[in-house]
Amino acid sequence: MIPLVYDQINLYERDKNFFRQLLQQLEVKTLADVGCGTGRLTLAFAEDGYHITAIDPHEGAIAYAKKKVAAQPITWIVGDSRQLRTNTYDAVVMTANVAQVFVTEESWHDVVADVFRALKPGGHFIFDTRNPLAKVWEQWMQDTTPDSAVDEVSGEPLDIWTHYEGTNGDVLTYIETVKRQRTGEVIAQEKSRLKFRTKQVIEQALQQAGFVNITVYGDWTFTVATPQTQSFIFHSVKGD
Repeated sequence: MIPLVYDQINLYERDKNFFRQLLQQLEVKTLADVGCGTGRLTLAFAEDGYHITAIDPHEGAIAYAKKKVAAQPITWIVGDSRQLRTNTYDAVVMTANVAQVFVTEESWHDVVADVFRALKPGGHFIFDTRNPLAKVWEQWMQDTTPDSAVDEVSGEPLDIWTHYEGTNGDVLTYIETVKRQRTGEVIAQEKSRLKFRTKQVIEQALQQAGFVNITVYGDWTFTVATPQTQSFIFHSVKGD
């Protein structure tokens, strides 16, 4: 994630609307947003009146988020799920496919365990991730055009190029490069890896941690996910 351009190239609303609707149905009050990034969805949750703790290891993303209007009531933390307080939150969310950045099994099971520890009994763990059966990376690799953004200070147009190094098993590696459109000067670059886990593997990890009542929605609708679903939205509850 490159904070300079992230919000500009992630303008979709379906995920934001879905998370907000689900949280409102659950009537939660205290919320932790793990992997909050630039706060694109965190600030939307704040509009709904939750007491929010937002955590991300990317110092630049947290700094960017804190500068936004309405960011003041939120507790921003540079860190990871280990900073979650025990038995504190009514719900923990991980949005924007953050679940995929945990590419090792150890890191994935650690974050699930941390969330379980942090939730109050009966608390809710909600996150989204992509269905590996949909092979969405094949579509990404066919797109050879850059995304567009602007420098928020100078107004200069920017191009965001994505180079895909390919997949190794169920892990995709790619590099994002931000260039000034006029000169081609590189002003930011970041290498990322994503892991595509199956619905069954994720359900097993949740069950092993002690989560119950696992529901998996498909493609930002309140309908049960199918094998053809592109995005999974998991909702589980901390058992007693």
